Amino acid sequence: MTAPDYQTQHKKRLSYMPWLYFSLKPKLLSWAEPWQKQVQAEFIALETVTFGDNCFIAPEVKLFAEPGRDITIGSHCMIAADSFLHGPISLGDEVAINHGCSLDGGRNGIKIGAQTRIANNVTIYAFNHGMAPDTPIYQQASNSKGVTIGKDVWIGAQAGIVDGVSIGDHAVIGMGSIVTKDVADFAIVAGNPAKVIGDRRDKP
Repeated sequence: MTAPDYQTQHKKRLSYMPWLYFSLKPKLLSWAEPWQKQVQAEFIALETVTFGDNCFIAPEVKLFAEPGRDITIGSHCMIAADSFLHGPISLGDEVAINHGCSLDGGRNGIKIGAQTRIANNVTIYAFNHGMAPDTPIYQQASNSKGVTIGKDVWIGAQAGIVDGVSIGDHAVIGMGSIVTKDVADFAIVAGNPAKVIGDRRDKP
């Protein structure tokens, strides 16, 4: 009987729950750290991407960054499996992107502040198509204003953020929300379209 392949299963676990990487004991880090260095080195060799110190990037992540559409990832960041990122994108330190997210920076980019947490299946698109009625949409030029997300923001699962939006520091975006307008610092928003339902400073 073949022995169970615990290491392969552990890699899958980390890919979908990458926060576990940062609490691994030395015995597991002895293979996990070289594995992560190899994963990140392969991305660096193929794409215009840079990583800060002590990041976790699942090998199943899709990173696409041409020159001029760089992806810059700060220290202690984590990106889980099945997420798609197309630059230009900039992540501050300690940013978490959970599994199945889709981020496209358009021409003017997505900027995400330090310590922001993005739950699974969030979509952020920093571009839009023209919608003139006399031409098929796919034939019209796209435009891009860019998306800015502050520090210590929590974006709930399956939320969507459209081009041109700015989200302030410490804000919370509720699960399933569609954010079409700017969000103030500390605001809690929810719904489609997202509206203010509270303020973090009022929470215990």
